[in-house]
Amino acid sequence: MLDLLARTPRGTEDVLPKKSRIWRYIEEQLADIFGLFGYQEIRTPMFEETELFQRGIGETTDIVEKEMYTFVDRGGRSLTLRPEGTAPVVRAYLQHKLYGEPQPIKVYYIGPMFRYERPQAGRSRQFHQFGAEALGTQDPATDAEMIAIPAELLRRLGLDNLQVEINSIGCPQCRSEYRTYLIDVLEPKADDLCADCRRRLTRNPLRVLDCKDEACNRAKVGLRPILDFLCSECKEHFDAVQEYLQLLDIPHVINHNLVRGFDYYTKTVFEIVYSGLGAQSAIAGGGRYDGLIEEAGGPSVPAVGFAAGMERLILTLEDRGWEPPDTGGTAVYVAGTSATRKAVVDLAFRLRRAGIAAEMDYLDRSLRAQMKAANRLNAVWTVIIGEDELEQGLAVVRHMESGRQEEVVLADMEGWLKEQLPTAGCQGAEE
Repeated sequence: MLDLLARTPRGTEDVLPKKSRIWRYIEEQLADIFGLFGYQEIRTPMFEETELFQRGIGETTDIVEKEMYTFVDRGGRSLTLRPEGTAPVVRAYLQHKLYGEPQPIKVYYIGPMFRYERPQAGRSRQFHQFGAEALGTQDPATDAEMIAIPAELLRRLGLDNLQVEINSIGCPQCRSEYRTYLIDVLEPKADDLCADCRRRLTRNPLRVLDCKDEACNRAKVGLRPILDFLCSECKEHFDAVQEYLQLLDIPHVINHNLVRGFDYYTKTVFEIVYSGLGAQSAIAGGGRYDGLIEEAGGPSVPAVGFAAGMERLILTLEDRGWEPPDTGGTAVYVAGTSATRKAVVDLAFRLRRAGIAAEMDYLDRSLRAQMKAANRLNAVWTVIIGEDELEQGLAVVRHMESGRQEEVVLADMEGWLKEQLPTAGCQGAEE
């Protein structure tokens, strides 16, 4: 029993403080970037009515057929832990009648998602995504914007040599013609396809294009791309997206086999891939979903979005040897003796209330051991409250890097340290 209690469930992980520093830095960059692009945060529940995902994502998709965490609650309702973020945003858009507000509605989210699948590098059963949705616009510039946002984050993180892959899967009208073409060409080769693709062939033949199985890849040789079947409106839209990407200086390639895994996509689909992750190479992906809102029971509203996996992004950064900027350690360490303990606690809390990061001893260690602890924490200053100094209302303040020290009046300590630490509220503030 203890063994079970001493490890996380399969497909989950603890984000320990060292890695949490990376998460926090990325989240701070995301909040800044989304703000620059005019996106506001939305937070949706971690579980929804199961039908939302069945209708939204598509009943023939792997997620709905194999991967959803679905349960029946005590009221007999079928609920599902969210496997992705777009369908819940669409539900919120409809429920709160956001379509009645000035369009487009531009929102972003960061949070956990859940899929039951075989855990592997960058893919867990509880994973985390960040993403954005622009609802109420069919402007191809927003398609390019959905690529530009994660591209800007990756630029800030120093990631280069990533590849943007795009495609268009058209609208239901032109896609229907291509669907018929795929069935006609691939049905005679059905015995050569994998079991999943044989099943997909009649239900959702476009998913065959996305299969990585070697036998399926051989069967796809010579297939005409869907771009040959686009109607004039879809072709003009795709051409405009590419023009905007060129304008934004975002290199890209057309991947004719890129269809994404959800049924709700229309027109533009894209992925940002990094080969260092192996088979699971996509860091971010998304596209346009002009029919999803109507499918969910709302008005006909065009929309586009993207999502990116936090774990995959961090794996990519670790593969490159990336570390977040060093913000140093604790600004101030307050040390003292058992006789001055109350003064130590009082000063540490006063400094924190003043916006100065402060730490102190909790293990009743000697003054010498406390000084070693201050070094380990990379404290900029250490305030030492001895019995003699306390009687005089003073403390010895030592600059840890240079070793210089002076006496400062305890009552004036917050103001004095703020002058020495112009960014005192930030860890690692320098003198």
